[in-house]
Amino acid sequence: MGQAALKRRDLLVRATAAALLPMLSACGRDARPVADRLAERLAGLPGGWTGANWERGHRLRGALPDWSTATAPPRRAQVLVLGAGIAGLACARRLRLRGVDVALLDVEDVPGGNSRGHRIAAGPALGEGLRCPLGAHYLPTPGPEAVEVRALLEDLGLAREEHGRWVYEERWLCHSPQERLWWRDQWVDGLLPPAESPEVQAQYRRFGELVEQARREVGFAMPSTHHAWTAAHQSLDARTFATWLDEHQLTAAPLRWYLDYCCRDDYGADATQVSAWAGLHYFGSRHGFMSGEEREAVLTWPQGNGWLSERLAAPLAEAFHGGRTALRVREERHGVQVLAWNEAARHAERWEADQVVMAMPLFIAARLVEQPPAALTEAARGMRYAPWLVANLLLDAPPLERLGAPLSWDNVAYGGEALGYVNAGQQDLDPSRGPLVLTAYRALRESQRRDLLQDDWRAWAGRVLADLAPLHPDLPERLQRIELMRYGHAMSIPHPGLRGSPALAALRERAQGRLQFAHADLAGYSVFEEAFTQGEAVAARIQARASR
Repeated sequence: MGQAALKRRDLLVRATAAALLPMLSACGRDARPVADRLAERLAGLPGGWTGANWERGHRLRGALPDWSTATAPPRRAQVLVLGAGIAGLACARRLRLRGVDVALLDVEDVPGGNSRGHRIAAGPALGEGLRCPLGAHYLPTPGPEAVEVRALLEDLGLAREEHGRWVYEERWLCHSPQERLWWRDQWVDGLLPPAESPEVQAQYRRFGELVEQARREVGFAMPSTHHAWTAAHQSLDARTFATWLDEHQLTAAPLRWYLDYCCRDDYGADATQVSAWAGLHYFGSRHGFMSGEEREAVLTWPQGNGWLSERLAAPLAEAFHGGRTALRVREERHGVQVLAWNEAARHAERWEADQVVMAMPLFIAARLVEQPPAALTEAARGMRYAPWLVANLLLDAPPLERLGAPLSWDNVAYGGEALGYVNAGQQDLDPSRGPLVLTAYRALRESQRRDLLQDDWRAWAGRVLADLAPLHPDLPERLQRIELMRYGHAMSIPHPGLRGSPALAALRERAQGRLQFAHADLAGYSVFEEAFTQGEAVAARIQARASR
């Protein structure tokens, strides 16, 4: 869009806002501050917690049932996969498609882990409700190293190779407008803050040059395990990203805010907590650092990556057993025993298999295995996890817009701790201005984990709405329902020393024994590409072992 068109659009928005504000002020209710109207709306607003059942996970904190409590004969499978997140689904799917007898157990009633989808509705007019994500909401188009992910997308009809280049299904490539930033009381295109001085522009340029230098001299890949780990990687992994930025005198406030945002978005923690390797890997493994440009193409769906997890789970319908909380895992000479709690039947049950895949966070796996390998104990001790909050807000119509760029897929406010919100209906082709869902994300501090568990849902809803109210003055009137998803341990934080840990390397390369480990934790951080590739790698290892 040309500059003249942008100016005309802004003039139109200003004129519309000028006409609307007197009408809003003329109404006694709307004349009150937005905070007062939100507080009143929140008091009677329908909604609550949804998704994960924390009581099931916390069952491991108490006294665990003994093996003898499972009185029925054990249930058997050739391979038992514990955990139905992306890694577990990838592993079980590959084995199942190769004819292996697989059983897949998960603490939740539906598979998907951090990539589950959801439906939100208020009243019969919405039928089954509007789709929205409960966690991860997009997948960047894979690079050349992500051969497993690209093969999956080809299987699902999302990608095809034409004349030596990969083409992706237009229906699910993120529609424009893709991103916008609330900056200086208006919306601007893209998420990188405008460089309003030569000094800031010079630092943007310098950081981009350093990223390209690191790509050439150090090397990055997505997934990261597809690139050899070297002394140069180890050096970057030994200090924080903030320290590395200080060393290169990259201190401009807009740049540092943006880099903190990127780290919190992918890793759940800012540049003072993640390693320099992680900070550079964010850009070096994908799109580089492109000042003033949109990020690379991404695939997204109304239910986020729930679209992918649903299709990964489809061939596993008969193998999936939800509502099973694993309690104990015992590796024996001729097989593996698993004690699980059947949440629906309220009793313990025993499972046995030739091999078991622990497709769960490492700190949980370390609690379950009765005689854990030394690498698992050491790796679990070094893990840190970021708590997250995801809020889905049902609105009866698109909210009133402020000046600047229009409602986009990703919408972020400069300077705040919140990660902004996604327009879950961005991919819909229906042009009507009917109901829609905005999905807001917050990566919380580790110290807030207890508050996330103990505080009433309305308290957290109020914090989310306080972030959004300045952006949309009619939010109290538009809001119909809010549902929140909490993750106490959403993702591992790639703090200094974690990615290069010998313990993680030992678990990734584990060839002996009847226990295998498949989870994004093994890469030190949590994204779809890492989790899926770990699951595929373990399935391939199990198949190779069986053939021998």
